[in-house]
Amino acid sequence: MREAARAGDGARTARPSVPAQHTPRKVLRHSVRGQVLDALRAALVEGELAPGEIYSGPALGERFGVSATPVREAMQQLALEGAVECLPNRGFRVLTRTPRDMAELAEVRALLEVPVMLRLARTVPPAAWEALRPAAAAAATAAAEGDAPGYAEADRAFHREVLALAGNGRLVQVAQDLHRRAQWPLPGAPRARRAELVADAAQHTALLAALAAGDLAAAESLVRAHLAAAAG
Repeated sequence: MREAARAGDGARTARPSVPAQHTPRKVLRHSVRGQVLDALRAALVEGELAPGEIYSGPALGERFGVSATPVREAMQQLALEGAVECLPNRGFRVLTRTPRDMAELAEVRALLEVPVMLRLARTVPPAAWEALRPAAAAAATAAAEGDAPGYAEADRAFHREVLALAGNGRLVQVAQDLHRRAQWPLPGAPRARRAELVADAAQHTALLAALAAGDLAAAESLVRAHLAAAAG
């Protein structure tokens, strides 16, 4: 049973138990903050950090084998990404998402990504789409392995490479922020099953084919279905 860490970074706190198959790896000493951030993002995607629970820097540091400082720094980044909120002298609370939150994120993503991809389908040569096949393949590999955090990263990378063809760095930055926010799970949501990941990854390959062929109707349908699926 998962237990929230007690408030108060200075106290010795209980930390949520993690199923054996998802026991976190100890973080290596180089690039500590970045590795802690990656580990925390993976724990959020897997649902190992429960929405509504409060976690302290020392407890999470013990969990990952590092000091509390890089944990706090990583958590501050997650706060900027909308995953947690900072509670002075207590720690960090994982924010609780609602179905409405997820639907709104999907709607905004569609308003941003659909018209851009349709414009790209009319202007980008087929060879450019062919160059994105490795990104789609990386997502398919993570999906086939049932690696939910790995798939989340690969999914964002695929969308990033597609949108980068528009040549607008700010657009890519905004889209990536929305995409990451859409990947934090709802409370009590089951861990993504391998079959669901595989089906989601297959949409990348189909989308590339539609974009390369300039099939606007198919491309729009695929993008909208892909984003709707992400909203649960």
